[in-house]
Amino acid sequence: MSVSQIPGKKKHQKHILFALLNGEKPIDPSCRSRQLLSHITSRWGVLTLIALQRGTLRFGEMRQLLNGVSERMLIKVLKDFEKDGLVLRKSFPVIPPHTEYSLTPAGLQAADLVTQLTDWVSNYQSAREP
Repeated sequence: MSVSQIPGKKKHQKHILFALLNGEKPIDPSCRSRQLLSHITSRWGVLTLIALQRGTLRFGEMRQLLNGVSERMLIKVLKDFEKDGLVLRKSFPVIPPHTEYSLTPAGLQAADLVTQLTDWVSNYQSAREP
C-alpha cells in the first residue's frame, strides 16, 4: 500500500511526504517537506520510528521503550506521524481503552533510513573513542 492509498488521508498531507521523497529542497524555507523532515529528525521522532520497527505497539509499551519521553511529547509525535502518513493508529472499543500504533509502508521506509543514520552515528562515535 502506498501513502496515496492510505484511507482517510487528506490530499495535502500525502503531498508533504512526496515532496520530501521527490527531491524538493528542505533548505528552502518555503519547501513543503520541511515540517515532515522536522518531525522525522526530532529526538523523539527518530526513537519512535525505531521503536515501531519492532512491530505494532501499544502506547504504554512505546513509552517504556522510549525511556524518558513524557506522555505529552509521545502523544504529539504520534499525532504528527499519523497526520504525515507514517503511523497508523487503531483504537479498540473496550474498557480500558486499547490503542495500537504501527508504521505505514512510508513509515517503514523512513524508519529504515533513520536506522541507517543512527547506525552510522554509533559506528562513527565508536571509531572516534580512544
